[in-house]
Amino acid sequence: MPRTLQDLVYRVYERGLAREVTAGELPHHVGVILDGNRRYALARGTDATSGHEAGAANIDCFLTWCADLGIPYVTLWLLSTENLARDDEELDGLLRIIGDTVERIGVRGGPLPGVRVTAVGALDLLPDEVRLRLKRVEDQTAHNDRMRVQVAVGYGGRQEIADALRSLLLDRAAHGHTIDEVAASIAPEDIGDHLYTTGLPDPDLIIRTSGEVRLSGFLMWQSAHAEYHFCDANWPEFRRIDFLRALRDYQGRTRRYGR
Repeated sequence: MPRTLQDLVYRVYERGLAREVTAGELPHHVGVILDGNRRYALARGTDATSGHEAGAANIDCFLTWCADLGIPYVTLWLLSTENLARDDEELDGLLRIIGDTVERIGVRGGPLPGVRVTAVGALDLLPDEVRLRLKRVEDQTAHNDRMRVQVAVGYGGRQEIADALRSLLLDRAAHGHTIDEVAASIAPEDIGDHLYTTGLPDPDLIIRTSGEVRLSGFLMWQSAHAEYHFCDANWPEFRRIDFLRALRDYQGRTRRYGR
């Protein structure tokens, strides 16, 4: 098929898929595990940093797609606690790219002026410079309301639950409760109130790219009733049509919320 004809067929299919998805119920909160940057770079014979840069550029596109569909909450997993153990050169490059990306999205206008950005994770494990950059963006975008973009940096699901439980125990102890009293009265919502993501709705849809079929601890607590979609494309190659297919897949599910 000639390239121009192939492109035309692709565009027609994408427009039809967009109409189909727009007519259905859309998720309120989408979480994304942005996987495959290094594989993308390896396939092109370049270094990992170039893959992370390509992945960062695709974040702008993704947020635009979400805004066009009116999806108000997005969580992007940019760095896990395990990623902090990578070699210094790659980690330094990745942390720089994350800082630049968060600032571009929130402060420099990025693809969507008016976005509120918050960072979640074990932020105390990050270098001071990175942590301060994230904090500045949070402060400067705190009153924006076009879309809420949550970036998970130095994030691990087990670490989050452990930190939430620790915070809960310290809070109860400060109010004079004994450990026996806490153990007798603790409920799931009590732990939920101390998670990194407190104040945001739980994700409705979680997407993972690169063909991996696992969550790797992403939003372990919050994703109890989420729908999952796994895509073969590496994150830098994740297209609008891939996103639309994920949404169509989501709309074809019957959500039971554990019932």
